[in-house]
Amino acid sequence: MKVLMVGAGTMGRVHAQAWAEIDEGELVGVVDPDPACGASLARSASVPAFASLEEALGVMAVDVVDVCVPTYLHRATVEQALTAGCHVICEKPMALNLDEAQSMIDAATRARRQLLIAHVVRFFPQYALARQRVKNGAIGEVGTARTFRGGAYPVGWQDWYGDPNKSGTLATDLLIHDIDFLRWTFGEVQRVYAKSLNVKGDHVLVSLRFANGLIAQCEGSWAYPAGFSYAFELAGREGLIAFDSRQSRAIEVWESTAPLAPRVAIPESPLVQSPYVAELEHFLAVIRDGVEPRVTAEDAFRALELSMMVRRSWETGQPVEVE
Repeated sequence: MKVLMVGAGTMGRVHAQAWAEIDEGELVGVVDPDPACGASLARSASVPAFASLEEALGVMAVDVVDVCVPTYLHRATVEQALTAGCHVICEKPMALNLDEAQSMIDAATRARRQLLIAHVVRFFPQYALARQRVKNGAIGEVGTARTFRGGAYPVGWQDWYGDPNKSGTLATDLLIHDIDFLRWTFGEVQRVYAKSLNVKGDHVLVSLRFANGLIAQCEGSWAYPAGFSYAFELAGREGLIAFDSRQSRAIEVWESTAPLAPRVAIPESPLVQSPYVAELEHFLAVIRDGVEPRVTAEDAFRALELSMMVRRSWETGQPVEVE
């Protein structure tokens, strides 16, 4: 399947490396409005670079558009690709707000194409195995869960992480990973309560009450001076499942000496196959063979909804009930 990459920043490079390891998918071009950034990734992948999605789709046949642009650009890019008849893989979070997310789902329905949101934590073996153990009853009924994810403040193109109107804050960009994992494992959430270090939400503590009675505590941070790590503990009546990335090879930090260049920590797995490769292979199987997706657009919508409730809670100081 012919794949067009849109976005040549940190995640675009991660996805491009993954596509190079996948026989069923061929990266055929890179789109980025920054000529130097796009040309750099295109050269490393031995494919042409384009300044716009419209330009690329006008000169080549594409099956899949892989969207790795900043969050505030997701909707426009995704809907343009769907309208052109392409399937779409889009980095998380799905969109900046629920109206945009629903519009993207509606566009995929009209186009009769797949819209797959890259919640890669579902493809990390540590998280997938923990969920499997919980579902198999290995630790009995689970009553509490705790997650942590955080590190230094990410630096992206034009500092878009620092603008809540472009990134959606830490809740939508970072904590959404753990929110999605917990919902995938334990079902629907009834109530959200959050406290933040400051109004920007650089360090956030979240309490999630689930419909099954479980209470989860999630901690997310962009306030560390350096590094990145993630961890979880799932406590059941008959045991405990725990993982801490600091005990294994956990991240790769993409850095550049250029002023204001992206510098973002990318979680990785120490195993032979990258979770990003596993994720993209699965998405191709969904598109090609009709395999049931591990993460649906509706799953991504719910994760986005909960992340926005987290922000609302810390801004108001009140718990938020899930309708």
